[in-house]
Amino acid sequence: MSAISPKVYVAVVGVGLVGTDFVNQLLSIPPHASPFHLISLTSSTRTIFDAANPIAPGTSWKPLLAGSSQRPDFKVLTEHLASLVAQNQKVTLVDNTSSDDVAALYPSFLEKGISVITPNKKAYSGDLSLYKSILRASETSGARFLNESTVGAGLPVISTLKELVATGDKVVRIEGVLSGTMSYIFNEFSTGRPDGPSFSSVVSIAREKGYTEPHPADDLNGFDVARKLTILSRTISLSPQTTSTSLPSLQSFASVQTTSLIPAALEGIPTGDEFISRLPEFDPHFDQMRAEASAEGKVLRFVGVVDVAGGQVKAGLEKYPTSHPFATSLGGSDNIIMFHTERYGSRPLIVQGAGAGAAVTAMGVLGDLFKLV
Repeated sequence: MSAISPKVYVAVVGVGLVGTDFVNQLLSIPPHASPFHLISLTSSTRTIFDAANPIAPGTSWKPLLAGSSQRPDFKVLTEHLASLVAQNQKVTLVDNTSSDDVAALYPSFLEKGISVITPNKKAYSGDLSLYKSILRASETSGARFLNESTVGAGLPVISTLKELVATGDKVVRIEGVLSGTMSYIFNEFSTGRPDGPSFSSVVSIAREKGYTEPHPADDLNGFDVARKLTILSRTISLSPQTTSTSLPSLQSFASVQTTSLIPAALEGIPTGDEFISRLPEFDPHFDQMRAEASAEGKVLRFVGVVDVAGGQVKAGLEKYPTSHPFATSLGGSDNIIMFHTERYGSRPLIVQGAGAGAAVTAMGVLGDLFKLV
């Protein structure tokens, strides 16, 4: 007979697009194969908690949450979960929000022995003091923090980097197309030809397809890539296995050298609709960049770079030969990340695939949950 996996009590915060997919994936695991006991759900307005009667696989959970009269209270939730830890139970909180407020609570969860799993980039790319508090709390209590889906959605980017570092490989450089939005825009805009669709039309279509934020400037500013680079950089430089690195100590994602694609005249435009209506004014500028890249036999790609050897972390528009994987291997909103290391010296280790979407992001979160079993 096979051993029964120890049960893991799970509390989920955030039931939006990713959260809904995550809960559905979790509850689709057959009961005989699932060690997970879903005991709590929290939305922005309601919460439920019942450790004695977990939500069973196949249950229609949305009516349960909608029918609750309990308001979210993270202090109470922490106390409930900590009481289970005190009974030597495995407990984890899954944060599917993008909330700064929830991210700020990670150290308090961890120090009480509650593991944290999340696709929320805020804690791991924000103020360095918060990130260090997370590391200390995890080390002290033994509770784990897992964040695979903060970079590359469900792609094995963080886990690959952690294994490279843990096994003693030395990372020389990481470079990649880390934004699904930017990937789509430049896969469509810059194909190696000197002409093609206008930049503004590509951005407008991307917005209609839901690839951009409601306000496209929130993508074109490059901050999403900067956050992901901060997470990768910290995973290298603050890993217990790393003895030395020339990487700068990033105080937050704002420390990354980020080149925004927002035309200066459009900075501060309050609405996405107005931004889209004004963007065609700057098509000649982007047309010229495309033509210049084509004349060199290259394409334009918005990339993020962690240059460990050079001590630099940067995000911006770069040119790559039409034969380069960034030109030949990408489609749609794919991500692609190259790890240049001592062991992978002549040919980098490449991870690529769908880098956006609720289903694959939720899969990455669920994959992290299985690491606790």
